[in-house]
Amino acid sequence: MVDLTPLHTFGLHAQARNLLVVDDISQLRAFDAEQYFILGEGSNTVFLEDYQGCVVQVRLTGVEVKERASFHEVTVGAGENWHKLVVSLLEAGIHGAENLALIPGTVGAAPIQNIGAYGRELADFCHQVECVDIRTGEMRWLDREQCLFGYRDSVFKQPDMASWLITQVVFRFPKEAKVQAEYGELKSLGTAPTPQQVFNKVVEVRQQKLPDPAKLGNAGSFFKNPVISHQHYLLLKDSWEDIPGFPVDESNTKIPAAWLIDKLGFKGKHVGGVACHANQPLVLVNQGGGTGEELLSLARRIRDEVLGRFSITLENEVRLLGAEGLVRL
Repeated sequence: MVDLTPLHTFGLHAQARNLLVVDDISQLRAFDAEQYFILGEGSNTVFLEDYQGCVVQVRLTGVEVKERASFHEVTVGAGENWHKLVVSLLEAGIHGAENLALIPGTVGAAPIQNIGAYGRELADFCHQVECVDIRTGEMRWLDREQCLFGYRDSVFKQPDMASWLITQVVFRFPKEAKVQAEYGELKSLGTAPTPQQVFNKVVEVRQQKLPDPAKLGNAGSFFKNPVISHQHYLLLKDSWEDIPGFPVDESNTKIPAAWLIDKLGFKGKHVGGVACHANQPLVLVNQGGGTGEELLSLARRIRDEVLGRFSITLENEVRLLGAEGLVRL
């Protein structure tokens, strides 16, 4: 058995039957495990209990930058750290990803979640994704449209893509792209901030709001921000005048999950060693000695009370892995 505890940032104690660290595609030629789970840095995965299969950890590296007439094309190995990539792009004078600074995880995990923050999403500049079917060795490229990007969603979350491992991602950053600073705390930067100023502000805010997983086990935002109909939002407004909402389109509104959880008084509440963070209710934390059962208990309690009070169903953003595979909240 292999200890998984240091391989996920939530830090629950768990083991797996086997671990395959992939730093070269050739290692997959002889792969024949019937049960497996593909892992990056473990910042968006929680191992709830011992896993009965093989964990495949992706550490494919490399960054290649090609300058075109109107954009920079950047090809990145799936095992590269996302935040370090953002830093290196800024140092090279390439902007567009600065709003996504300090998001934990690997480049290969980023398209799966379609990571996003402060008015930007990965889909805004993802051009192509290369992946390999670890059962057959088949390789293919998916363009942006084929990735079916949605809010914290992509084609890679569909069941028939479970065996596809992302090997590299190609980004295109337009040279004349407008700096995005119209969301949340970024508005304080004024009308014409530089990409570096946006980066600095995003890092500052994230460090203030989110606990460092190296000091307090967590997997970042545990729940997705729910999207509800505009009519539903107006009904909630009648009872909760201060409920924030952000239009998604003409029919739907996004509600901050943190606001819903906070309104129900969950900040600081805990089940055993697992708690709702005292400053950021969207983050569940391992205070030490937490278990998978305790995490599920607290998360389900939050989900059920939000549903009962607001008629909104929260969905977990974090992947939860049990003995036989992914677990539904």
